[in-house]
Amino acid sequence: MAEAGTLHDAFIDELRDAYDAEKQLTKALSQLAKAASNPKLREAFTTHLEETQGQVRRLEQVFDTLDERARGKRCDGIAGIIEEGKAIMEEELDDAAMDASLIAAGQRAEHYEMAAYGTLVAWANAMGHTEAAKLLQQTLDEEKAADKKLSDLAEGGINQSAADAAGGEQEDDEEEAEDEEEQPRSASPSGGRKASSAGKGSSSARTGRR
Repeated sequence: MAEAGTLHDAFIDELRDAYDAEKQLTKALSQLAKAASNPKLREAFTTHLEETQGQVRRLEQVFDTLDERARGKRCDGIAGIIEEGKAIMEEELDDAAMDASLIAAGQRAEHYEMAAYGTLVAWANAMGHTEAAKLLQQTLDEEKAADKKLSDLAEGGINQSAADAAGGEQEDDEEEAEDEEEQPRSASPSGGRKASSAGKGSSSARTGRR
C-alpha cells in the first residue's frame, strides 16, 4: 500500500497548479487586452499581464526556497475559465457590453487565484515556510488589487454605459411592438363602418321592395 501523502505534498501540488495557471493567464490576459475597447480597461489588463509574468518568476523563487524543481501541473480550473472568456469574445456584443463581459471574465480568473493563493499562504505559514509565505502573500495582494481595479472600472461607468445601451435598444423594440399592435386596431373601425354601410344599404333595399 502506497504511503499517504502529507500537507507538504498537497502544498507542492497546489504550487504546481498555480504555476501552470499563471502561464496560461499570460496568454489569456493579452487576448483580453486586445478585445477591450475602453482604454482604461485595456491598460488594466496589460498592467496585470506584466504582474502575472512577475508572479511566474516569484513562484520559481518559492520552489527554490523549498528545494523543489519549478514545474507546472495542468490547471483545469483556470483552463475552463479561460475557455469561457474566449467564448465571450466570440459573441457579437456592442463595445460597452463587451467591456462589461470582459471584466466579468477577468474577475472569474482573479477570484480563482485569490482562493488558490489564500490557501497557499495559509499552508505555508502553518508549515513554517516563512519565506515562501511572504512571496505568496505578495502575489495574493496583487490579485486582490487587480480584482478591485476591475470592480472600480465596472462601477465607474462601464456597467452603466452597457445598461444605457441595452435600455435604448429595449425602448426601440417596445416602440416597434406598439406600432404593430396599433395597425390592426386602426383597420378595425374602418371595416366596421363598411359593414354598417352595407347593412344600411340592404335595409333600404328591403324597404324599397316593400
